[in-house]
Amino acid sequence: MNRDSHSEDTLSTLMLDNIKTKLKHAFRATGEGARGGDGCQRGAGRPMSIGQSLQANEELRRAQIDGALTWIRSELLEMRSQDLQLAQTLLGLNSEIQRLRRESFGGSDIDEQQ
Repeated sequence: MNRDSHSEDTLSTLMLDNIKTKLKHAFRATGEGARGGDGCQRGAGRPMSIGQSLQANEELRRAQIDGALTWIRSELLEMRSQDLQLAQTLLGLNSEIQRLRRESFGGSDIDEQQ
């Protein structure tokens, strides 16, 4: 269980790094598009900057979706961990209840036989 948690944490870290890279690229592309590539706007450069802006917006949208999915995955991992802890607690309680029943019924059977 501990090894799985470590590998899932590593996977989440890699995914977050990927999202960070996409966001940096998206913002860099948006900034370059606004400057027109060389810092001045030209008539021929405008369609290119609009295309770059659309591409940057698309990359930003994808990065936001990736971020949301990463958050959901981390929440599901936390829920799974809590579920396992709860299952262990319930199994322990069940064992304790069974032991107390055996002691209770075993003690009363012994008293009735004497």
